Amino acid sequence: MSKHRLNRINEEMKKELANILREIKDPRVQAMVSVTDVDVTNDLKYAKIYLSIFGTNKTEEAETLEALNKAKGFIRHQLSRTLNLRNTPELRLIEDTTIDYGMHIDSLLREVLPEESAKKTDDADVNQEDEDGATEDSNTEDSNIEQAEESQSVEEDAPISEKEEDEKA
Repeated sequence: MSKHRLNRINEEMKKELANILREIKDPRVQAMVSVTDVDVTNDLKYAKIYLSIFGTNKTEEAETLEALNKAKGFIRHQLSRTLNLRNTPELRLIEDTTIDYGMHIDSLLREVLPEESAKKTDDADVNQEDEDGATEDSNTEDSNIEQAEESQSVEEDAPISEKEEDEKA
């Protein structure tokens, strides 16, 4: 099967699954669930559904994933009603922890380099002040140039004295 068609099916399944998960009324699903990726096999028999689960604690997230695993049949049935496929793939729900991992790495970097981030903010403040000062300087330079041009035009219009004529000669 072509990669283009698989990509289209993946994206369509992702959108439909997001709609289905939003409408689930199971009281065990209390955490916010987001579909991060869908990976359908070439034969369209299986689909890995990567879910990002945001709960207040890990037990709530685990309960939510367990409830969604028990509701796989319902989700698959709803998916078959919206997708126009001969066979609806069997769903494998997998928790996607890349966001948690990214936040963990970010916090570690903030601990290791606190002075670097403080230095960058100080540098940004200094650069902002320089930019503001440069704007004022450029405005004064523009006005100085205008004044010099006006004085030149006034001098050109003035009659030439004998002393200036001698200097030119």
